[in-house]
Amino acid sequence: MRYYLIALLVIIVDQLTKWIVDTQMAIGERIPVIEQVFYITSHRNKGAAFGILQGQMWFFYIITTIVIIGIVYYMQKEAKNSRLFGISLALLLGGAIGNFIDRLFRGEVVDFVDTYIFGYNFAIFNVADAALCVGVGLLFVKMINDERKLKKESK
Repeated sequence: MRYYLIALLVIIVDQLTKWIVDTQMAIGERIPVIEQVFYITSHRNKGAAFGILQGQMWFFYIITTIVIIGIVYYMQKEAKNSRLFGISLALLLGGAIGNFIDRLFRGEVVDFVDTYIFGYNFAIFNVADAALCVGVGLLFVKMINDERKLKKESK
């Protein structure tokens, strides 16, 4: 149950921040937080990461529904055996639902975190995107740990 609460927290923070950006900023408006490094920039994305697959909403509806079902299945079946796996899945679930809500009700995803690190302009993203990336990162850590345990046990 606690993992669903983590997912819910991600969804609430994601939707609240998107609502603030959507209602308080014009598209393209930029607010510097740390000059030359971090800005809040109102941006919309009708595609996936980095703007790929623009306008393919039915594709996203189908894929996201399948992904959400898969995440819930693994949360029910496997998360009780691994806290790291549960947290990873919770972040993935919250991120997937957060962006799904945007696509369903807005027809596009609200992005606003705009960073420039070492002169590189990263794609503008949102809280759901960050949760998805951290969730995938934790999933990799879990997989590496599991592999190490298997190697130790087989010796």
